[in-house]
Amino acid sequence: MATRVALLFPGQGAQSVGMGMALAERHANVAAWYRRAEEASGLPLGRLLREGPDEDLQKTEYLQPALLTVEIGAWLALRESVELEIAAAAGHSLGEYAALVAAGALEPEAAVALVRRRGLYMQEAVPLGVGAMAAVVGLDAGPVAACCAQASDGETRVWLSNDNSPGQVVVSGHRAAVERATPLLTQAGARRVIPLKVSAPFHCPLMQPAADRLARDLAQLAIRDPAFPVFANCRAEAYRDAADVRAGLLAQVVQPVRFRESLQRMAEASPRAMIEVGPGTVLTGLARRTIPDMLVYQVSTPEQIDAMKKGIA
Repeated sequence: MATRVALLFPGQGAQSVGMGMALAERHANVAAWYRRAEEASGLPLGRLLREGPDEDLQKTEYLQPALLTVEIGAWLALRESVELEIAAAAGHSLGEYAALVAAGALEPEAAVALVRRRGLYMQEAVPLGVGAMAAVVGLDAGPVAACCAQASDGETRVWLSNDNSPGQVVVSGHRAAVERATPLLTQAGARRVIPLKVSAPFHCPLMQPAADRLARDLAQLAIRDPAFPVFANCRAEAYRDAADVRAGLLAQVVQPVRFRESLQRMAEASPRAMIEVGPGTVLTGLARRTIPDMLVYQVSTPEQIDAMKKGIA
């Protein structure tokens, strides 16, 4: 009997050299998928995943297709290993593409080719050093948004860019405005404000040049209605149809990621467990903080899939 679960797919920050290799060694379909993804992306993904170097894997235009490839591979291995009923899915930023591939809305090769360009557009949207992001720990979205408004002026601005979980929010914008916001956030009760090592200020209006370029690619992308509910980053609601997916993938470039709300809405579908599909444990932590009584697994290796199977058996 299939186990009812919700799927979570991580975004940038989950990557590491060697990710996904163990799954390709055990599952022939994963190894075959990696070869197809390499051809679709035009990048030496196999070498990047096996050997790095880490500096290359950190480059957004390489990282996005590499991470998406591994997440799709993890989904293929999971689907082959255990019978699941998918109640809902969500991906954090880039991970939304993996969720839509799993739901049959996007062809995997087309998605990998597109996110390579997406990464390049986002990298080039803001000159290096102009933008910044910071994680805010111990403060919820409302007070953070108020501090961002106070720290912004006519020339430089900062916005709330990720509402990840209770007490875990991210801000994004001009570096000067992020620096002005930091003491305000501390005074408002934040335990820590941590500058993030990112190449651009994601999920804020400064990414509009990237959205303008991505719009042309999305207009030509074949998209189908999702086979199960996939929650849109920027609305925390399930996509209605293919046209809604096209609009949501464009909007998420410049709008905040509402992941806390998405987790709460997904829990209303009554899954027995949530499964983070892909490397890292960031979303596992967010889910446990947001829905403390939810059973959560992370699967990116054969051993983790085996352990999950035993846990939900």
